[in-house]
Amino acid sequence: MAVVGIDLGGTNVRAGLVEQDRLGEVAATAIPSDRSQEEVLEAFFGLVDRVVRPGVLGIGVGVPSVVDLKTGVLYDVQNIPAWKEVPLKALLERRYGVPAYINNDANCFAVGEAYFGEARGYEHIVGLIVGTGLGAGVIANGRLYAGANCGAGEFGMLPYRDKTFEDSACGRFFKAVHGTSGRELHKRALGGDKAARAVFEEFGTHLGEAVKAILFAVDPEIIVFGGSVSRAYPFFKDSLEASVRDFPYSITARNIKMAVSKTEHIAILGAAALYFDALK
Repeated sequence: MAVVGIDLGGTNVRAGLVEQDRLGEVAATAIPSDRSQEEVLEAFFGLVDRVVRPGVLGIGVGVPSVVDLKTGVLYDVQNIPAWKEVPLKALLERRYGVPAYINNDANCFAVGEAYFGEARGYEHIVGLIVGTGLGAGVIANGRLYAGANCGAGEFGMLPYRDKTFEDSACGRFFKAVHGTSGRELHKRALGGDKAARAVFEEFGTHLGEAVKAILFAVDPEIIVFGGSVSRAYPFFKDSLEASVRDFPYSITARNIKMAVSKTEHIAILGAAALYFDALK
């Protein structure tokens, strides 16, 4: 069983063939994001042509945009101005003759962890991307739950301290509150800088509050963290866990598992997993 997974970023696209739960060679190309819709599509299909082969059963695509899940139309793709409204599902199916599945990148991350990563074997999962924003995908009863308008899991938009969780529980916190990047603070923390480590402890408390909101909303068995900030997990793990232990339902606080994604190319694998999710 072979399925193509495609990770469409704002500046590049990567694709690979997933066969028998293994990802083969990954192909990549730059996206001419400042060009017309047709020129961007040409670059996109040029890459997919390199990966698709006879016997492929389906194609999955993860995108940084809002998606009409019924029609597979993309709206306002981040960093590709010309892609205001693109019927990508129909275009893929017409070109390659196999079913195509499109979803946003956070949802792909969650379903990828469910099939290939830290969340295998669980039925109720949240994949939480902690990067420049705070996005999530939700797996409920073993199936991806995206909501009526592909908007489920936008926990970062929930109110928190007169702003939103995205202001305190993702990478923008470090710049806005402490005037430097999370990457720089991580480097300093690795070198033993006590002040940098204290910032991550503060961050973990805020992220713990976001996790508690998630526990109230969807009550998962496991939360898997991804995104650039998750690389610093050892420096905010303790304060995160201390915050979550304060959850008012003791059984939930005791049972919730938290892990960091370790799977290489999870975005491509997650896109391919859209096909397997659709079979359920």
